[in-house]
Amino acid sequence: MRILLINPNTTAEVTALMVRVLAPMLPQGVTLKPVTGRFGARYIASRSAAAIAGHAALDAFAEHGGDCDAVYLACFGDPGLLALKELAPIPVIGMAEASCIAAAERAERFAIVTGGERWGPMLREFVGTLGLGDRLAGIETVAPTGAEIARDPDGAVELLAQACRDAAARHGAGTVTLGGAGLAGLAARIAPHLDMPVICSVEAGLAAVLAALRDPPEKPRHGDLAFPAGIASTGLGESLAARLADPAGTGSV
Repeated sequence: MRILLINPNTTAEVTALMVRVLAPMLPQGVTLKPVTGRFGARYIASRSAAAIAGHAALDAFAEHGGDCDAVYLACFGDPGLLALKELAPIPVIGMAEASCIAAAERAERFAIVTGGERWGPMLREFVGTLGLGDRLAGIETVAPTGAEIARDPDGAVELLAQACRDAAARHGAGTVTLGGAGLAGLAARIAPHLDMPVICSVEAGLAAVLAALRDPPEKPRHGDLAFPAGIASTGLGESLAARLADPAGTGSV
């Protein structure tokens, strides 16, 4: 079975980092097909960059998803998540979606720690769409973006650990999600410095994808997240334009 791992950031080094962290966790017979966004921001850290990334994620799925069994939207904040769920006939799991659900299962109230100061209000809105707004104790952001942390992880360990401690002290969080593709692998290094569980968003996302492969959710036939009617478009990539024109793959446009 094959998982399409979409990194809608356009930094291939971040994609490679996630593959290095996740590859040892794959069961026998399951492989990753990693894809980096074809266009957009080098690393998503604003609303405008996230909006473009949603398009890039759809473009990546249309171009590379045909031979895959599930999609892992591997970007904390999940740009384009619901649109991917709508267009894809296979399970689609978002990194932020999965890790926030995992955190809520571990504690009554959870916090998020991530890189990039603008993510705070964006993530609060996103968690609300999951129906977990009242379970979110707080969000702590650090100034370096995830891409900057990925370039110097050693220099970020104590900064992130302190942000996790602040999340517990200020917000009463019982667990923390360490969010961001560029932070892959750091939760294990931070955990010994904390008195509460810390969840790696990258690893939590993979766990949710593997669960979806074992027990795929049924694709809705009607209503929200069912295939949309064919959409005529202009100026899009060839694969995405074709997918929008015939979302269900019926061969009729």
